[in-house]
Amino acid sequence: MKQLWLTFTALATLTVVNTIYAQARKPNIILILVDDMGYSDLGAYGSEIHTPNLDRLASEGLRLKEFYNNSICAPTRASLLTGQYQHKAGVGFFDVNLGLPAYQGFLNKESLTLAEVLKTAGYHTLMSGKWHVGNDSLAWPNQRGFDRFYGIIGGGANYFDARPMPLFGSQYPVVLVENNQRLHPADNSYYFTDEIAAHAISYLEEQRNSNQPFFLYLAFNAPHWPLQALPEDIARYKGRYDIGWDSLRTERLARQKQLGLLDTKQTIAVRDASVPDWNCLTYDEKVLWKAKMEVYAAMVDRMDQGVGKVLDKLKELKKDDNTLIVFISDNGAPAEDVAHWNGSAAGRNTGPVGTAGSFESQGKNWSYVSNTPFRAFKNFMYEGGISSPLIAWYPGHIRKGTIEKGTAHLIDLAPTFYELAGVKYPQQYNGLKANVLPGKSLTGLFFRGEDIHRDEPVFWERAGNRAVRKGKWKLVSTWPQYRWELYNIEEDRGETTDLAAQQTQVVNELSAAYFEWAKRTGVVDFDKIKPERRP
Repeated sequence: MKQLWLTFTALATLTVVNTIYAQARKPNIILILVDDMGYSDLGAYGSEIHTPNLDRLASEGLRLKEFYNNSICAPTRASLLTGQYQHKAGVGFFDVNLGLPAYQGFLNKESLTLAEVLKTAGYHTLMSGKWHVGNDSLAWPNQRGFDRFYGIIGGGANYFDARPMPLFGSQYPVVLVENNQRLHPADNSYYFTDEIAAHAISYLEEQRNSNQPFFLYLAFNAPHWPLQALPEDIARYKGRYDIGWDSLRTERLARQKQLGLLDTKQTIAVRDASVPDWNCLTYDEKVLWKAKMEVYAAMVDRMDQGVGKVLDKLKELKKDDNTLIVFISDNGAPAEDVAHWNGSAAGRNTGPVGTAGSFESQGKNWSYVSNTPFRAFKNFMYEGGISSPLIAWYPGHIRKGTIEKGTAHLIDLAPTFYELAGVKYPQQYNGLKANVLPGKSLTGLFFRGEDIHRDEPVFWERAGNRAVRKGKWKLVSTWPQYRWELYNIEEDRGETTDLAAQQTQVVNELSAAYFEWAKRTGVVDFDKIKPERRP
């Protein structure tokens, strides 16, 4: 009976996909990625922040409760763009070269990008935003399959100028380019989030009279630090965060339960011990922290406004009825306090929070709220570090208002897009053998609500932090301890109860699978390759 049901559902999914293929046009694809935004920072995921455009996509499409990233910027982008685990793609640590193929810091040529593969199916390939998977010009977007590109090559930028960023006692260069040409805009002549959206819209306008499908990768830098926003957006949130982080987290938890994203039986993460009680802060401390969250909310708000403008252009071009949109975040909200790292002030932090001179960040205290209901932050393999909202919208194909468990990963998006585009992933590309795709297509999940059937678990490693997810079980270890913890995610997504001592057989099975995966993927002991200074 089970086999009959699996056969029936497989045929049903095939029918849906074949119907899409049978259309006169291949579907357009828009992939939206935001930077350092937590799981609960959209209205559709429990937030008080004004995000009507993304909330609309959620109400008219699908949300996943469980979608996983790689916990930090560059490794996530490497997996997203290639469908590979980040080590296999060459970005096992960050966009710096640590001297091994899995850690070379840029995408290798055996790992084909979404743009390279979709071009073989006749797609125009467009990108606006943040690259962060190769600093050398030979590894820039236009050299990896994109017909159009505007944005930054590295990991971050100011929002009102392209001057270097003061990080860890040095100046981090901001390389802003359009189609391989370096740009040098005047200070305070633009707001970067608006520029990313505007360039995406201009590239869409070029598609007005084209019958070819397009792929747009819209990679916003927001709401990544530094906290800089437009005054009119900040004004909308004045006074909203006077209640402090504990009360705000309580509000978001209640909203997540009301939305159906958080089961009432599920655990939530315990309060992070390093986050102070709001009522213990001085008046001046409260003023600073309230301002930080007001600006952060304004940055998310402005990003959503940019999405709205892209949607308006899509509708104007009459291409909205044949476009799949997928929205995700690259990692959980961060714990870093970049303006005061290791007790020293940043070289540039001369204006009030939110202004062009500011170099403040959201900080652990508010990120604890952004990652509601999860534990920990960006860079960690607990749920707060690797959980992302996922919204998928495709009119007439994805059922409205759907919420699914999902348990999907970045590596699953490439095979999904390729299946919908009707493109066969090449075994050879430019004379090189292409890396095999390890992920699973999500067409069954998106169109029929089917579970993903994997041959092996999903794995993570970054800077010595490791994790394995198989079914309800999740194995985690945090560098430098290398001690395995085990959690039943179906009941304990807050990761409050370590079951490793009671479930030794599960720990042994999953750890053995991890080391086998690590060996074939090129992962090495972090202690042997860790850089002497922070990149």
